[in-house]
Amino acid sequence: MKSGGFLSLLRSNRNYRYTWIGQVVSEAGDNFNNVAVFSLALANTGSGLVVAAILLSRAISMLPAGPIAGVLLDRMDRRRIMILSDLVRAAVALAFIFAIPRGHTGLLCILSGLLMFASPFFTSGRAAILPTIATREELHTANSLTQLTQWTALAVGSFFGGVAVLGGYHLAFAFNAFSFLFSAGCIWQLRVAGGFLPKRAASAPEALTEDRIVRPWHEYVEGLRYLRATPLIFGIGLVSVGWATGGGAAQILLSLFGDVVFRRGSIGIGAVWGSAGVGLIVGAIIAHRLFPRLSYPAYKVTISICYVVHGIFFLLFALSPSFAAAIFCVGMSRAAVGVSSVCNSSQLLRHVAPEFRGRVFSTVESWTWIMMMVSMSVAGWASDHTSPRVIGVVAALFSMSTAFWWGWANFAGKLPEPALEGIAPDEIEVHGDPAA
Repeated sequence: MKSGGFLSLLRSNRNYRYTWIGQVVSEAGDNFNNVAVFSLALANTGSGLVVAAILLSRAISMLPAGPIAGVLLDRMDRRRIMILSDLVRAAVALAFIFAIPRGHTGLLCILSGLLMFASPFFTSGRAAILPTIATREELHTANSLTQLTQWTALAVGSFFGGVAVLGGYHLAFAFNAFSFLFSAGCIWQLRVAGGFLPKRAASAPEALTEDRIVRPWHEYVEGLRYLRATPLIFGIGLVSVGWATGGGAAQILLSLFGDVVFRRGSIGIGAVWGSAGVGLIVGAIIAHRLFPRLSYPAYKVTISICYVVHGIFFLLFALSPSFAAAIFCVGMSRAAVGVSSVCNSSQLLRHVAPEFRGRVFSTVESWTWIMMMVSMSVAGWASDHTSPRVIGVVAALFSMSTAFWWGWANFAGKLPEPALEGIAPDEIEVHGDPAA
């Protein structure tokens, strides 16, 4: 498949088409939920610390969810786990309706945590099955389109979520619940030769003993050892952590700038988040075109450049004198993040061995959320003591520092290219009758 063949991929690959359609609807619903939750919290309390508490509840729930999801995704049928995750999230999303009355802010935190706990079982599962439902030639295009869609949903869902809140919070929460049910129906339609049981689990059923299921810690540690033994994979994980040092604070700042700094209410929150999404879309499109043309050394230099650009524009966002300037700068900042994210995830898909995909993707996601939890905690506390602009400057500098340690590791020769292990020949989809 030639670069740029998004439509060709969707037309020719039935499994990816269903995955993509479900993603479009479910992630649009997610962003309706995000805007509604943050707007409701600020309307009821007016405190950035409450927004931080909601985000922290999400981050804390990731601590146990990541390891559990990683082990199960490498041991059980990944499609069924994804469907179960969607069904659980649908029930939780609908329960947000009970948190609408003033004084129920604590329920917002609890439900946000439950929703996030169920998420890595789906998101890491989707990453893990991507090389199974796409051929080697399709893989980079599929990865680019998946991330492009995620960020398009962020932009569109945030803009329309801000408008939908004007008609009542019930609508946003009900649509979010429906979106998960729709996604579950789409994932149910996936079919591949051999199914979605990881190869090692299928070939070694004797390993599924009570000890391995009830106490999976040693399997998770095995995944950590694999990740640590491959410098590139370990480095990409640390890049995510480095971004999160300021990225966690940014999750709070986007809402605060839209509502508190520029006094635009839910429309302002939706506009800032939406502009961030547009920037990520632009970054994904650039990366889709750029990555196949990059040599491995050029890829490593590109990552450093991306984080310098990201940091500079987020710094300008924090200091923007007008809402329009802030919108532009946050978009440019996220465009740089989009390029690095697509390039890094494409490298993971090419180099992570199939039997470790679930644990690698869930571990990187968990590490990111742990650091975001720290960053959000500090930013949430600081939001009641200093200006959001000051917090934004500090967050920009922390995120930008990622470029320098990655550049040092590259210069010191600590990021050699590993062998290609991402796809096994027998994992490539056989396209044909959907009922096969």
